[in-house]
Amino acid sequence: MMYNSNDIVEVNELLNRFLPNDQVDTVLEVTPDYLKNKGIKGVITDLDNTLVAWNQPAATPEVIEWFRVLREAGIEVTIISNNTEDRVSFFSKPLGIPFISKARKPMQTAFKRAKKEMKLSGDELVVVGDQLLTDVFGGNRANLHTILVVPIVRTDGFFTRFNRKIERRILHHFKKTGKLNWED
Repeated sequence: MMYNSNDIVEVNELLNRFLPNDQVDTVLEVTPDYLKNKGIKGVITDLDNTLVAWNQPAATPEVIEWFRVLREAGIEVTIISNNTEDRVSFFSKPLGIPFISKARKPMQTAFKRAKKEMKLSGDELVVVGDQLLTDVFGGNRANLHTILVVPIVRTDGFFTRFNRKIERRILHHFKKTGKLNWED
């Protein structure tokens, strides 16, 4: 099968929809100074394997402190997760963090809803998450700044394991082309 240069350009444009604007090892690296330097006033964050391990029900002391520091700096946070309301509310309610469960990421609905509820413009928001196929792709589709974090644990729930197989191929492509510095 022959491919022309237009086909290659189209494939690269498609793959770039999965490319985050930034990458960090942990959500704790997303500090108020880091955000304010980019004009960011609000964080939309994933929950599982971004803030805590997917099978850990409550926030760690480090994550609680991260929320406190952001709040004191005047930075709003909303959690959006594809997980159930029970899971997300158990984590979020004790911390007083607004949340959207059953978000159906990468669909844009939850991102738009969070943006509206936070009363911020797209330029003032960042999406933080551990998955290219849901968090980064969804945030990019909603025209938001995206930050990819290394998953907290190397295990995942059933559906996420399938996504990770596809994700590894995309990450390999980005690494090979010098677009992302990522370690498996």
